[in-house]
Amino acid sequence: MSNTPLSVDPDNPHYLLFRGKPTTLITSAEHYGAVLNRDFDTIPYLDALAACEFNLTRLFSGAYRELPGSHNIQNNTMAPTPESYLCPWRCVERGPGGEPLRWDLTQWDDAYWRRLRDFVADAGARGIVVEYVLFCYFYNDTLWRASPMHPDSNVNGLAIEDRSQVHTLDNPPLLAIQDAFARKAAQELAGFDNLYFEVINEPYSCRDGSLSLDWQHHIVDVLVDAEATLPNQHLIAINYENRVARIADHHPKVDILNFHYAIPDAVAWNYHLDRVLADDETGFKGATSTPYRTEAWSFMLSGGAILSHLDYSFTVAHPDGTAPIIGSTPGHGGPAWRAQLTALKRFLDGLDLPAMAPHPEAAVMANALHVQTAVLAEIGQVYAIYLWGGGPTLDFAIALPAGNYEATWVNPADGKVISTETIDGHTGGGRTLKTPIFLEDLALRVTRK
Repeated sequence: MSNTPLSVDPDNPHYLLFRGKPTTLITSAEHYGAVLNRDFDTIPYLDALAACEFNLTRLFSGAYRELPGSHNIQNNTMAPTPESYLCPWRCVERGPGGEPLRWDLTQWDDAYWRRLRDFVADAGARGIVVEYVLFCYFYNDTLWRASPMHPDSNVNGLAIEDRSQVHTLDNPPLLAIQDAFARKAAQELAGFDNLYFEVINEPYSCRDGSLSLDWQHHIVDVLVDAEATLPNQHLIAINYENRVARIADHHPKVDILNFHYAIPDAVAWNYHLDRVLADDETGFKGATSTPYRTEAWSFMLSGGAILSHLDYSFTVAHPDGTAPIIGSTPGHGGPAWRAQLTALKRFLDGLDLPAMAPHPEAAVMANALHVQTAVLAEIGQVYAIYLWGGGPTLDFAIALPAGNYEATWVNPADGKVISTETIDGHTGGGRTLKTPIFLEDLALRVTRK
């Protein structure tokens, strides 16, 4: 463990610095229940991530949990058996089978905090960053009743009429409990360098507008104040929207802007904010690799810095990520998929990303309106380009200053080089290249010789 936590790269605020090196964070990780589910074996899980060279995992705190069948997810790590559920607060009443019935939100569960610290330490030993998500929007009343914050589930006499009142500034007794939890998390995780916080998962799901940014900004202020006298000050993320949005109300202490199921415009519309941009969750695109590979490559080569794929092949029975994804589970994963994502990780690791920026104007497809492109470039030095849509051999024009270059076509599905060509004596301006035949997508790296 280093003395300096994960931070924004001083050379480019769109990227991160971890243990002295510029980095992107990329993963294909379990459904966020690694700590709250006591039955989940975290060591083979973290080993599986490390074996793929991934360096991120997303973790829900346990203030929210799911139940079997939630969101049609089969073998969901976020849906522990009742007796295996852990959360930050101490359970003070159990049923005849050991199932928790009520909690005291003024007392902490030491077993939970030990498991959390151990998990973050074990992740750090493998070079893996933990995104710790404090809260989650309650999507329905069943999930709300399963939370220790529900009035029927604790002994604290909280007066809450419905779930829309949970994450607001309008309930001072509950807000005091939430503040205390955020401060406790800051204290317990103070010594770790491999960590950042997210305030709440998918708050925008509350479409009536009752969950405003005011409460989220309040929790940000609490975290910043709690860490002011602690050894480390960790980065903070807010989850703004699915797919894309223009962020207008931006807290100055928020370092990471999270989107779910992101498209490249999520980067383009917010790049001027000089913040790290993340595709924080994927899913709902079927059970094949291509849609998720396209989402990952197009987002990252548009200027994104974090990609967190939701991989349902990690289960209690298969913590190494080898479970078949069955039924109507709304996503994709498994070893073959993770090998494809490793190819993206290695491609990005071969670039000096802090020196690069989005330059979509540098690439033009001729007579191929169905093909889209994303371009990162250090103009005149290196260009990293992703093409998706598929087609026969196509004319592809790239704008280059005068000089000599090498162009390498790469298969994004496995990272293997398809072909390499030299561009000698280029006098400047557009240079037309012929793409290899591709059915789905291609990557191109052009470097000055």
